[in-house]
Amino acid sequence: MGKLKQHGFIIAAGLVVGVIAAVLAFLGNPVNMGFCIACFLRDIAGAVGLHRAAVVQYIRPEIIGLVLGAMVMALAEKEFNVRGGSSPMARFTLGFCVMVGALMFLGCPLRMVLRIGGGDLNAVVGLVGFAAGIFCGTLFLKGGFTLKKSNPQPVAEGLLLPVMMVGLLVLLLAAPAFLFFSTEGPGSMAAPVAAALIAGLVVGALAQKTRLCMVGGIRDAILFRDFHLLLGFVAILVAVLVGNLILGNPVNFSFEGQAVAHTDGLWNFLGMLLVGLASVLLGGCPLRQLILAGSGSSDSAVAVIGMIVGAAFCHNFGLASSADGTTAAGRIAVILCLVVTAAIGGANLKSQKA
Repeated sequence: MGKLKQHGFIIAAGLVVGVIAAVLAFLGNPVNMGFCIACFLRDIAGAVGLHRAAVVQYIRPEIIGLVLGAMVMALAEKEFNVRGGSSPMARFTLGFCVMVGALMFLGCPLRMVLRIGGGDLNAVVGLVGFAAGIFCGTLFLKGGFTLKKSNPQPVAEGLLLPVMMVGLLVLLLAAPAFLFFSTEGPGSMAAPVAAALIAGLVVGALAQKTRLCMVGGIRDAILFRDFHLLLGFVAILVAVLVGNLILGNPVNFSFEGQAVAHTDGLWNFLGMLLVGLASVLLGGCPLRQLILAGSGSSDSAVAVIGMIVGAAFCHNFGLASSADGTTAAGRIAVILCLVVTAAIGGANLKSQKA
């Protein structure tokens, strides 16, 4: 009965997350982008001036809510465990590589599911690549891959990222002149601040409580034939599809004409393969990294900073894809990041350790 209750809880959480994503799109977030970790971190990077792509600049309250919601739940459950010091440069680099892959595909694993729920068949190609990347990651895990053990840290270390998020919220509300907010494009499309913040808080709390992870579901199914986390993944897909149909959000099952997406199948596949592989080595998807960071993990906070820097790098140097397609520089970057990620995996196999 305990196991059935756990399954029911993660299914319920997935349904809530899917409904929230559909509602956020209905309230103003971009189509099929009601909730996207990679896209929203990219927008925040632009808002504070780390990149100057004018169409993707906005401080997204959903990200702030995710971290703070996870922190509140972790504190309530006495799971706020401040640890860190586990291979910080490797984690930073893996976070960077995750973002390169995500911006090749144009979305994180969560947005991939939302895109499928909106009928975007390009995201199905991405899902195949994502699963392939996770499978490759499990081969490293079976070979003994592990990053350096984390150690207890001062409480202040675990509070730094949540405090930064509070600072971002103050900046969003104050809207000083030195911030950059899009007036057109995806960055200009946003749900009301209060609704977006509440949505982030709810999703953050639920994800912390259930260990919801887009990577973990497929990884555990491959390694242990454990489909518990995968149930949340499926529930999000079902809920966002039904939610879109009820709310009148676009649902168009095709490759062409999809919002903020391109039709280059090879690079949709390879972009998400990179996201899947690097996320397995990190120990969780971008959503999970934010939740862990909110729960006191400075290791995950470092990975999140790597993603933010990766987003800025992608837009400053023309690596990010757009609705018009991929770029030559972006394609080269994905291949290089695959090599770097595999090298990190190989260098940290148990047999390689002293």
